[in-house]
Amino acid sequence: QQNAKGKMTTAAAAVTTDHNEETIALAKKESVEHMDGMKELYDLMRSKSLIVRAYALDDPNAPNPSPDNNVKIVHFVRHGQGFHNLMADIARKEGQKWEQFSLQPENPYVMPEITDAPLTEKGRQQALMLRATVCELHDQPELIVLSPNCRALQTGVLAFGELLPTVPFLAHEMVREETDVHVCDKRRSRSNQEKEFPMVDFSLIEQDEDAIFNPNRREAKTEVGNRIYQFMEWLSERSEKHVGVASHSGWLLTLFNGVCETKQPSSEILTRWFQTGEMRSVKLQFVRQV
Repeated sequence: QQNAKGKMTTAAAAVTTDHNEETIALAKKESVEHMDGMKELYDLMRSKSLIVRAYALDDPNAPNPSPDNNVKIVHFVRHGQGFHNLMADIARKEGQKWEQFSLQPENPYVMPEITDAPLTEKGRQQALMLRATVCELHDQPELIVLSPNCRALQTGVLAFGELLPTVPFLAHEMVREETDVHVCDKRRSRSNQEKEFPMVDFSLIEQDEDAIFNPNRREAKTEVGNRIYQFMEWLSERSEKHVGVASHSGWLLTLFNGVCETKQPSSEILTRWFQTGEMRSVKLQFVRQV
């Protein structure tokens, strides 16, 4: 049950699902840091053969999916609160400061205990709250694509769970978070994930161990953008017109600010930082340049 203040309540406990002051303040700080290199990436993406245009669903300029175009409605979800998010909120509340993407011991994102961080109970409740929204969609997703990181897998299964087992759930390496240095973004082995998430198809994950993560340097914005572009190429060739995607804040920020073309009024909404457990439904138009 949910009360008027946005709190999930049970007979035993009450778990708030809203975002506190520390979460919001940290999001503002990190969204600025994640914009570094974004303009260069955007300029690079304009030279690609595939141009992806993103529109909010209620944008009057948005095209509708039809046999004559390559337009898809995609429901993008950021995972619910993970334990790495919780640890960062606690550190900030206690006045702890750290340099982003550094190996400083003060950086909560490099704690070995939060490798491939799972959801907190708050994160699980945030994901479950999306289920009612998914069930009310006019056209249900025909495909669910998940980052292979634990928190995104958990979120996708919880939020889109009513679609199991009729709709395929696919893990895709190119949907994972901007990575390196922060061990919360390192994925566990494919074999471990397969055991914990038997309802998800991991056949697209080619290597068992994480071959992307580098503990010594952060992934460049162009590298993240090229991964997203590879995913857009793959998605553009799929037959499904309605898709759900569970991913991460940095990945989603880069998608809508560096890879996709977004114009007003849609850009005002789509280019903002995603909060944990947030879903935005978007029309993507795939256009091939001659």
